[in-house]
Amino acid sequence: MKDRAFAKINLCLDVTGGRSDGYHELKMIMAPLDFYDVIEMNIADKTSLSINRSYLPVNEKNTVIKVINVMRDMYYFKENFACTITKHIPTQAGLAGGSADGASAIRLIDRLLKLHLTKKERLNIAKKIGSDVPFCVLNEAAYVEGTGDIILPFENNTDFHLLLVKPRKGVSTRQAFELSDKRETVHPDCLKMKYALEDNDYFGVIDALGNSLEEVAIELVPDIKTIKEAIIEKGFDGALMSGSGSTVFGITRDEALINRSMPVFKEMGYFVRKTKLFKKED
Repeated sequence: MKDRAFAKINLCLDVTGGRSDGYHELKMIMAPLDFYDVIEMNIADKTSLSINRSYLPVNEKNTVIKVINVMRDMYYFKENFACTITKHIPTQAGLAGGSADGASAIRLIDRLLKLHLTKKERLNIAKKIGSDVPFCVLNEAAYVEGTGDIILPFENNTDFHLLLVKPRKGVSTRQAFELSDKRETVHPDCLKMKYALEDNDYFGVIDALGNSLEEVAIELVPDIKTIKEAIIEKGFDGALMSGSGSTVFGITRDEALINRSMPVFKEMGYFVRKTKLFKKED
């Protein structure tokens, strides 16, 4: 049985403060992309995991295996699973690839074992796996608060094209947050982004782009700044780093602009992908 694990971007990310438990309070606008890994799981004699990327873990550090173990403890099933992940989403990219894979594993186990989980039950599992997993379970545009556990979906009515460009080097989420703790950062208005998306206000979306972690991520991976500047120079209406990086996305309504730009960034050695926001009705 197969499922698609959709990547996400942060159109707005505001780090509002640290917490005593080491996590951070956030306000974010998150949206799924029509860009995904493919997860296949089937009931088997023993649990196994294969991935088309040799550098990724196939043990308990992988979110798919973590989901199996957590759900087994919660629901007492004895079944094992043969799992295959076909990765397309890059790692340390700010695109929630691992979280998306975990969310898919929750959906697949639910279907394979006919658990008939409610949305609340799926979210409770997701919270035990990672901070972006609950969003990936819902897989729709949302205003997200807290540590990623407060998710308020809304209807996105704004359509545009996206170019994803990622440098070779990724950004450690832990390092990015540690650096942001030591300095004053920008605080974009994420509610402004929400209203623009709801109202089909394209230039309002462009105006509301912002990410508290972008400046510190640039210190760790200077190519992020190079890519962002190049995207704007090519005529995109806006560009922003997603999450803690290192992927930068460019926004335009001109698909031909993306088609012209992709070969240039590929020649520079970057990961490049053309996509759009994913909408369930699509």
